[in-house]
Amino acid sequence: MFLKKIALAGTFAGLMGTAAYACGPSGESVRILGSDFPAIQAVSGTAQANCGGDAGEFTVTLRDDTRDMMNQAQTPNPAQYTSVIVANSTLTQLMNDGLVRPLDDLVAKYGQDLNPNQMITIDGQIMAVAFMANSQHLYSRTDILEQAGVEGIPATVDEVVAAAQAIRAAGIMEYPIVLNASGWNMGELFNLFYFAHGGELFKPGSAEPNVNNEIGVAALNSIKSLTEYAHPDHLSHASNETQGLWEAGQAALGIMWGSRGGAILDDEGSSPEVTENTVLSAAPTVDGGSIPAATLWWDGVTIATNISDAEAEATFAALASAMSADMVAEHNDDAIWLIDGYQPGPAAAGVSATAQGGAKPYPMIPYVNFMHNAASAELADFLKGDESAEQTLSDIEAAYTTAATEAGFL
Repeated sequence: MFLKKIALAGTFAGLMGTAAYACGPSGESVRILGSDFPAIQAVSGTAQANCGGDAGEFTVTLRDDTRDMMNQAQTPNPAQYTSVIVANSTLTQLMNDGLVRPLDDLVAKYGQDLNPNQMITIDGQIMAVAFMANSQHLYSRTDILEQAGVEGIPATVDEVVAAAQAIRAAGIMEYPIVLNASGWNMGELFNLFYFAHGGELFKPGSAEPNVNNEIGVAALNSIKSLTEYAHPDHLSHASNETQGLWEAGQAALGIMWGSRGGAILDDEGSSPEVTENTVLSAAPTVDGGSIPAATLWWDGVTIATNISDAEAEATFAALASAMSADMVAEHNDDAIWLIDGYQPGPAAAGVSATAQGGAKPYPMIPYVNFMHNAASAELADFLKGDESAEQTLSDIEAAYTTAATEAGFL
């Protein structure tokens, strides 16, 4: 299904006019919250350029910790933001507290240039409109691999570790691997490798946890094998830090987001030596399996529940105006766009190969955040050598059970 969404992007919609935009009611307050990376910068910036002049107020707040504060910000009436730009996991986080409104009426009024495959429909209602696809995948420096005598691009975790060993043994880099492991990213690391090993986070048809098992142990050991060659500060690294290390020429192998591909491959903030020798490929598989260690994602727009209908209309109209072929033409390599006009380039290669390899979508179920948060909180003890894999998995299940029970899912 996810692959079809990517392939179908651009099939249905027409070109948004460039002379004028349907910006909805004038004089309203538009307040957008999102994560800080190029694709969201492009969408929110274009919305402001198109419709900021019609608004009484138009603010864009982009930050790295949106998932940690969005529910608190959106709970008051009026909400702090009229729109939160979300992904798979954060949509369910907001929906659990009733903080986003259905968009069917707004799509009918302002969505004539949006593609049907952009609509995120839950229980028969459009709850978000997606504008891009994303996934984690492998980044490789081919020149460094060649210097270390490594043939080809690693395709498995064992091959990534062997390549890192060769790079270290050759004296090229002591810590050639980068990966995102701070905070929320830690729980996502667990998901990547648990899914790659064939695991399911919950027992079939229930919210009962299902990670304290042999698959969980194998997943933790896969992660540990990579962190042996990662930067000593990897537990504090998120996307900005790993991208910075890569662009500075201090890494040769990385598991990073596809949404960073355009920024890494461009001619800003790095050197030709790095950009010309960086190859984006599928996320690695594990233990003879075929599932890439990645999750498939979308990012998209929502509209707050606790705002006036006029603010909701003005906000959606502005964001809809930004999801256009004009915006994509200007920012083509900033994302894998699910919007008309997108032309896949080198920056899309890793996400495309990972999706084609059969990576699993991140689960859009209401209690997955509790499992993710539990893994984020507990996994570091294992990676630091303070706990066994079995104890860490037991702690994850216990923390999840407490949170899910308090929330009424168990």
